[in-house]
Amino acid sequence: MEPDIIGHEYLVAPCLSFLIQHPTQNRTLVFDLGIKKDWRNWPKPVYDGTITTIGATPIISKDVREVLDENGIDTKNLEGVIWSHTHLDHVGDVSIFEPSTKIIVGTRVKDDVFPGYPTKEGASFNESDVAGHEVEELDFLSSPLEIGGLAAIDYFGDGSFYLLDTPGHCVGHMCGFARVTSSPDSFILMGGDSVHHGGELRPHPWHPLPEHILPNPFDPTSDTPCPGATFDKLLPNGREAPFYQPSQKPYSVHSHVPTVIETIKKLQQVDAHDNVLIIPAHDATFPKVADLFPKTANAFMEKGWVQKTRWAWLADFAKAVGQDESIP
Repeated sequence: MEPDIIGHEYLVAPCLSFLIQHPTQNRTLVFDLGIKKDWRNWPKPVYDGTITTIGATPIISKDVREVLDENGIDTKNLEGVIWSHTHLDHVGDVSIFEPSTKIIVGTRVKDDVFPGYPTKEGASFNESDVAGHEVEELDFLSSPLEIGGLAAIDYFGDGSFYLLDTPGHCVGHMCGFARVTSSPDSFILMGGDSVHHGGELRPHPWHPLPEHILPNPFDPTSDTPCPGATFDKLLPNGREAPFYQPSQKPYSVHSHVPTVIETIKKLQQVDAHDNVLIIPAHDATFPKVADLFPKTANAFMEKGWVQKTRWAWLADFAKAVGQDESIP
């Protein structure tokens, strides 16, 4: 991301996964699997680039299936695993699931990265991780449906769960869009890597940086709001443009930055609605506010999660605005 903001030199980035259960069709999906527990058996180029070159050492105590099994989910009948995209921190290890569990991917993914490493040298998963599983590739190009200007597919056919084509980060990148209540309507958008930080999404014309920010990002328990003017010096393009833009320098995690920027603009229109909770896969503020599994997220509106998370990530800019010593 750019520009550089002092004190925010790296991202604290969890890898969030989502359990999706259809209440009447008895169908269960998982959206993203995070990093697999058996990371020592990553494809060699991935291992060398992450462990050998960077020196990172993942600590993965449990795979997603272990977490689900421990909490009574019937993983033997899991219909499918949805990959928002095929990067190593999202694909997990599908081999831990039953062969009947299919892999659901975006447009052009089969040709681009399957069957995995070593046949596909650049793949971030092994052939053995996916062997024996059906791969269902979604055809967004033929879909007549759009949501927020993004091509969409109604997965269950009843308006309860959509997959959205959100291009730019890498081939086949997509988001999940789940209707969690119908009276009133409320939706959760599973953002994948469409953005990596709230400052890439906000502010925008539908949610400009407010005059008074509450909850206060530097003290969420306080009744005293944080003045929006605190952050003005970090917003050279005004209070209706994001703090960050996806960067191409010195290298990019995105396959096509201009397309990512266009995708973000469309997601900003979705973000305009208070009945939509947007959760990027690496949102470090969300776990501090939300009820995590085995609890559910369906009641996010009455619990105020949209308002509580909308500006919470501004706490990352504490040093840049001289607030780092005042944070309790």
